[in-house]
Amino acid sequence: MNQAKLERVSAPASKTVTLPRLNKLAPSLESTALKIMEESGELAQAIGKLRGLSGEQNRLAEHEAMAKVASELVDVAQTAVTMMFVLEEQYGIELEDILAEHVEKLRRKGYCD
Repeated sequence: MNQAKLERVSAPASKTVTLPRLNKLAPSLESTALKIMEESGELAQAIGKLRGLSGEQNRLAEHEAMAKVASELVDVAQTAVTMMFVLEEQYGIELEDILAEHVEKLRRKGYCD
């Protein structure tokens, strides 16, 4: 999609993402935090490497590079959701309350309506 077309497309007010609880793992807070860092590193690598920012020749077309970036981003999101389950199930944290507080903070700062 070219820049002019992107500017014409109106962005939705929010994005809802539903990711599963991984029931074949027994993650801890620490292992999940480390996994988030690992996945974030892979995301950063995809952004840098695939766009030639690390000195490599850009070997992928822009669409292919961004598809890889999107895939790595979903890996980060899945791991963050896994950590949410860990916080809820192992530590009794009410994530719905935390999420509501987060959205309210964003509104107070003027980042969203």
